[in-house]
Amino acid sequence: MAIVVNMPRLSDTMEEGTVAAWLKKVGDKVEEGDILAEIETDKATMEFESFNEGTLLHIGVQEGETTKVDELLAIIGDEGEDISGLLNGGASNEVKEETALESKEESSSNEDALSESVDLPEGVIVVTMPRLSDTMEEGTVATWLKKVGDKVEEGDILAEIETDKATMEFESFQSGTLLEIGLQEGESAKVDALLAIIGPAGTDVSGVATNFKTSGTPKKEETPKVEAKKEAPKTASVATKIESKPSAPKPTPVTANGRLFVSPLAKKLAEEKGINLTQVQGSGEHGRIVKRDIENFTPAASGASVGKFVPAGQEDFEDITNSQMRKAIAKALTNSKFSAPHYYLSVEFDMENAIAFRQQFNSIPDTKISYNDIVVKACALALKQHPQVNSQWFPDKMRLNNHVHIGVAVAVPDGLVVPVVKFANEQTLPQIGAAVKDLAGKARNKKLTPAEMEGSTFTVSNLGMFGIDTFTSIINQPNSAILSVGNIVEKPVVKNGQIVVGNTMKLSLACDHRTVDGATGAQFLQTLKGYIENPVTMLV
Repeated sequence: MAIVVNMPRLSDTMEEGTVAAWLKKVGDKVEEGDILAEIETDKATMEFESFNEGTLLHIGVQEGETTKVDELLAIIGDEGEDISGLLNGGASNEVKEETALESKEESSSNEDALSESVDLPEGVIVVTMPRLSDTMEEGTVATWLKKVGDKVEEGDILAEIETDKATMEFESFQSGTLLEIGLQEGESAKVDALLAIIGPAGTDVSGVATNFKTSGTPKKEETPKVEAKKEAPKTASVATKIESKPSAPKPTPVTANGRLFVSPLAKKLAEEKGINLTQVQGSGEHGRIVKRDIENFTPAASGASVGKFVPAGQEDFEDITNSQMRKAIAKALTNSKFSAPHYYLSVEFDMENAIAFRQQFNSIPDTKISYNDIVVKACALALKQHPQVNSQWFPDKMRLNNHVHIGVAVAVPDGLVVPVVKFANEQTLPQIGAAVKDLAGKARNKKLTPAEMEGSTFTVSNLGMFGIDTFTSIINQPNSAILSVGNIVEKPVVKNGQIVVGNTMKLSLACDHRTVDGATGAQFLQTLKGYIENPVTMLV
């Protein structure tokens, strides 16, 4: 049966989309996971993949044309199938309903989703879990900024929602009173599941919430709260006597991703005083730890009195629910490792000239570059000369990119994110340094937007600042390669037949053998060697 594919909502504020390019044409075979088209939203141009299999029977929006979200984009079905009924608007309700269930990318409005099973009171709006990134399948409520009974204006921030890429603010598109909260802080649910209900104050929406959960609409998924589990200590061979102690302060609530609600000043004071924030009871809004909580904190007494016997030890562990970011990282890297045939090329570069170059460059007032900036710039220039390494693999084609967008891996508390330095080959070293610093700061504060993490053609991962000499990385698909950068090490080296003190750096290039042959990868590293060992050539 033919499936109608509608214009997807690829960002939280997207109202219409423009087809930048079709990667399939009418008559082509489509497999689940194939990229159908590149769609320009209000934030970025994103690849839109098919969640259905069949033949592309109809294209409803031509390249360069724009249409509203949920309008006809394409039709997929069996080869030769008659779709005239769908094109003429004569499709039965049964076909439309089945199409809506089969198309995972389709976003229907709340009122449409409930129209057949729930009678909404006048003025009541059901707010569902939004799709805040193109790959988001479920979201976790990190924080509610409104509570039941609060007045909500259009544009107000309702909640902070953790996606597979970042924690993002979700604003209301309606005005009214918050009548119902469908997910508590720390709980997760699929996209389109009940998030909240907004309407006139005093409206009874208990029936709406119940019917929504039982009418075929996705139900919320309960996420276990984070809690420490301790097994009782085993009986000791000697008698034990432990005096009762005053109960410790109730710990501050922690979200499912381990995030503490704490003000920057309180966090700084806690670090200065060596206070464990998980033991502090927050007195601010939503249990947030503020300055006065740190100033008034008294550590609980630990251990038993002198002369009392205590168990030799006890098993102790803590279960922490996987965050959306951690699950996304696991899924992406597992897919890459077991689908792309990785191989690795390792080199060691002489860094004497790079060290002198950086010292001289940083002597310029108000200028500061890092070794990582030098590596990123050198990679960008080398990739222009070796487009095969700057390529991407897709099931039906290989794309040679003429532009260079370099992803820079950044470690964050929840895992790893890869913000992208766009057109890195065209930027100066100070510009690259400023861009990386800005993106890394946003990453650590969970302020990166999806657009700032999309479109990389190559990735650099640097663990040198952590004292790691050499390591290998997993390719960030659909890219063809990733460069692992180690520490600069002072060691004996041979120069002109003499053993002297030198400085070297080891690098490892992981390549996808489907797109990058061994010789191609080696030639890229030779070009990279020229730039890094003689960085002044990057300024010519």
